Formats: sequence, structure tokens, C-alpha cells
Amino acid sequence: MTHSRAAKLQYEANENEPEAPSNGVSFVIPCLNEEQTLPLVLEKITRLCRSQFSERPTEIIVSDNGSSDRSVEIAERSGARVIHCPTRGYGAALLHGIRNAQNAIVVFADADNTYDFLETPLLVDRLEEGFDLVLGSRLRGTILPGAMPLLHRHVGTPILSGLINLLYADRTNAISDCNSGFRCFRKSAFEKWGIGSTGMEFASEMLVRAMQHKASIAEVPISLAPDTRGRVPHLKTWRDGMRHLLQILKESPAFFLNTGVITFLLSWIVLITATAVGPLQLGPFRVFGIHSMMVALVGSLFALALWSAGLMIVTRSGSSSKAYTPLITLGEERLFWGLVSAAVLCVTFFLRVLFVWEQNEFSFLAMQQELLLITAAASNIIFISTQIFTAHLIKRT
Repeated sequence: MTHSRAAKLQYEANENEPEAPSNGVSFVIPCLNEEQTLPLVLEKITRLCRSQFSERPTEIIVSDNGSSDRSVEIAERSGARVIHCPTRGYGAALLHGIRNAQNAIVVFADADNTYDFLETPLLVDRLEEGFDLVLGSRLRGTILPGAMPLLHRHVGTPILSGLINLLYADRTNAISDCNSGFRCFRKSAFEKWGIGSTGMEFASEMLVRAMQHKASIAEVPISLAPDTRGRVPHLKTWRDGMRHLLQILKESPAFFLNTGVITFLLSWIVLITATAVGPLQLGPFRVFGIHSMMVALVGSLFALALWSAGLMIVTRSGSSSKAYTPLITLGEERLFWGLVSAAVLCVTFFLRVLFVWEQNEFSFLAMQQELLLITAAASNIIFISTQIFTAHLIKRT
């Protein structure tokens, strides 16, 4: 089953299901062996529901992800509704809990008590100003000592947030903390976004999909407390960081297209300039010689690798792209003759070099620049041809 089909089935509305109360709040808590902190989290939410949310319909959903400790017992004893998620993963537990939420507004945060559920009114009040999604921003709030690793705070989260903003956000919905696990949103909007990630990358996909659907997004400052459970956290920095990065980039083939084309053009400007004018002295630097051409040759191949990543994304997803779709939809006859023409052109390049070499009785030729240019052109043609051919193979799998 494809991702889009699974998401459609997962969130397809039941026509007979009564409409959720517009001001009702469902608290969704993903849970995997959280018996140490779950009682305090549930106590906070219960207190909040009885005080500030006393005039709203509320519910607490604990989406259990296969706990082997007393988490389920604790949740049931507190009056929370426990649902069992059959698929392991942070995103899977949240998806299962959100799907079962009965109110129009959903709030989720972790069960480790690092996020303070007593700050929920800040998010709900902001949401009711007309937003679809409100994030609790740790970076704009208060991060207590030991609550967030410096690498996450100053490198990982800012870089990933900046990348999401660059590729998907506009002036009205840019965010500062893409990895925040404290969020409030309208369930009706969430169902349109078609989210399907089951791991930690759920957080990034939620933002990307929301921005793609032109959702209105806001942030409020929140606090973050240290994790006091004293056990190995579920989060794995490098593994989950890479998952977030891949999730963000796979939704933007245009990023690979634009970056690849710009790098390709710059590389070929160097190659052609070096061949035409030879080495130049620019201040203390000597440029446009053989070494510059070698770097540019590598740069052209790197550029095509970026370009082909976008091609594969579009091919695999079946999405539309003005740049890639014409290549993917080439008829078989045009594809065949295109590949043959590319092969003939590459052979012709090297036959030209061989002819000149033979004319000089196979002696040493001072044509390093020309040979590098021919090598770059031939390798680029081969790379492009094989990637287009591979795209057609993928299309048929």
C-alpha cells in the first residue's frame, strides 16, 4: 500500500461519526514504559481539565506503544483512555492517538514530564485566534539547565528549522523549533495533511505537510525541564537527526534541482574559461589551470548527483515537475534513441582525441585542458543518461 493511500485510509472520515465539539480538547500522550513520570503528567492534565478547562469537553488519551511496565495500569487508574498502538514508533503512537481523539482540538506532548502540560492554555488560546497549528517553542522560552543538549539547541534544531523555513515556509508561518514535541492543532486540519511517518521524523513531516497545505502556524514560548527518568532516552541524536533531514528533503525535489543546476553551471563556467583562456594570475592565486578544471569536473558530477536525487524523488512519488516529468514520461522509442545518441556522442569525443594522437604519431600531446573538458562532457552525458534510464526502471517497479 502506498504512503498516500495509507494516509487516505487512515484519516478517511466516517460519515456517521458525530461532529466533534468545536472547543473540546483531547490530550494525546504517546507512551512506552513511562511509569516513573506518567502519574505526574496525568495529574497535571487532570488538574488543568478541572480548573481552566472545566467548561470544555476534555479527554486524556494514552497511546500505548507496547509498554512492559505499569504504564497502562497507571493510565487506566487515573481515568485516562488507553488505546494500544500495534505499530512501534513515536509517530505511530501519535497517529493512533490523534485518529481516536473525539474533540476538535488536539494537544500532544511526551509522557516524560519535560514539557509542562499546565502551559497548555497558552497554546489553546493562540490556536483559537484562528490558527491551524500552534507550536510550543523551547528556543523562545525557558530551557532549564540540563534539559536540552547543546548540540540539539545550537546546531541540530536551528539548522533543521532553517531548512524547513527555507524550503516550505512563507512570511506568515516560519518556525523556530521544528523538533518541539508540545503542539496544539485542529484535528480537521491535521486530517488534510496526510501524515504517515511512524518514527521521530513525524515532527518534521507534520510541519512540512502543514506548510504545503498553507496552514496558519504560530508559536508560543514554553519551558523545558530535564528528563529525570534516569534511563536511556528513546531519542537517538544522529539516527533521528538523519531521519528528520531525509523527511524534510524528500518533500522538495526542487531543492535538488535548483542546487544541482546552479552548481553545474558554475562548474562548467570554470571548465570553459580554463580551456579558452588558460591559467590566470589573480593576486596571489593562480586559477583556471589544470587543478581548477579537475575540481570543476568533480563539481559537475556532484551537481548531477544532486539533480538526479530530485529526479528519483519525483519518479518514486509520481508527483509532477516541469523539469523532471518530461524526462520520466519519455516514450520508449525516444528514450532508446536518446541513449544511443548519448553513447555515440561520447565515443565521438574520444575518437577525436585518438585521431589527433595518431596524427602526432602517438607522441605526447600537450592538450591536457582539452582532454579534461572532453572527459567532463562525456562523464556528464553518461551520468545523465544512466540516471534517466534508472528513473524509467523505477517507474516500472
